[in-house]
Amino acid sequence: MKAVRSEIVEPYAEALMSIAKDNDLTEKIGEDMSAILNLLGKSSDFRDFLNNPIIKAESKKNVLQQVLGSEIQAYTLNILQLLVDRRRSAFIEPLCQQYRALLRAMNQTVLAQVTSAVPLTESQMQSVQGKVKGMTQAREVELETKIDPDIIGGVIIKVGSQVLDASLRGQLRRLGLRLNSAK
Repeated sequence: MKAVRSEIVEPYAEALMSIAKDNDLTEKIGEDMSAILNLLGKSSDFRDFLNNPIIKAESKKNVLQQVLGSEIQAYTLNILQLLVDRRRSAFIEPLCQQYRALLRAMNQTVLAQVTSAVPLTESQMQSVQGKVKGMTQAREVELETKIDPDIIGGVIIKVGSQVLDASLRGQLRRLGLRLNSAK
């Protein structure tokens, strides 16, 4: 399923990136994609509406126009409506993710997923960004934060396949493993 999804999504994302570059709108369309992902994440009703195969394309396009039309670039809206016309509205979220990935690659930016027990302060976020820059040699770091009280304290940083577990839960687990292996 993932291969089919990328076969469909990548050409749309690359076409949008090409248009964005030609019109000097790469960052603005990147912001559009982030806003759309945020909206889809917050509103399951909106996501379900767009993904419902029974709802007519015109209705979906009208809702996209009403909800996003004045907030996003015309190119962004056009590609969303094109997906709807081609009965591929379920690929709107993956398209947004793929465009963001292309933008990060273009800007030599890495995505770091940071999980903490409590929200991080600005200085803690800067410290994490510095650590990730040191690990990856990236020019910039984009943080995607998540709160998980189960980690008790500290942070878990994931960059691609690399995971740095500096959580209290992880430290306790490693201590338990060492104690068990010492028996």
